[in-house]
This record gives sequence, C-alpha cells and structure tokens, in this order.
Amino acid sequence: MSERKQAKNRMHLDINVGDGRPAEHPAIDAEVERLVGLGATVTRKHDGSFGPWPEYHYVMADPEGNEFCVQ
Repeated sequence: MSERKQAKNRMHLDINVGDGRPAEHPAIDAEVERLVGLGATVTRKHDGSFGPWPEYHYVMADPEGNEFCVQ
C-alpha cells in the first residue's frame, strides 16, 4: 500500500518541453508518455486558461510522490 503525501515539496519543478516558446500539445503529451514509461504518474491535466492566457500542462509525481509540472 502506498503512503500518502505528508508534506509539501521543498521545491517545485516546471519542465518546459519547448525551446523557449510554448510547446504544442502533442509535444507535451509525448513527453508525459515518456515520463510515465520511466515511472512517473499523472496527477491531473489542466487544459483551460489562466485569465486571458491559454494554459495546458500536466501535474505529475515521481515514484516517491514529489510533484512537478510538464508544460
């Protein structure tokens, strides 16, 4: 049985898939699939907006439960 997360991460990582520009959705999805293959899990997917700006990212967790975002 896996243990529940008991404390916040000391640091939060945002992994940017693109080369400085916002990445296309298929590129983000492909990176998420690669990370899942390495043992990460998807916690949630955000496909909406932050105010007037489009927002597309995944919140993921490594095998130890540390969260990070892929965008």
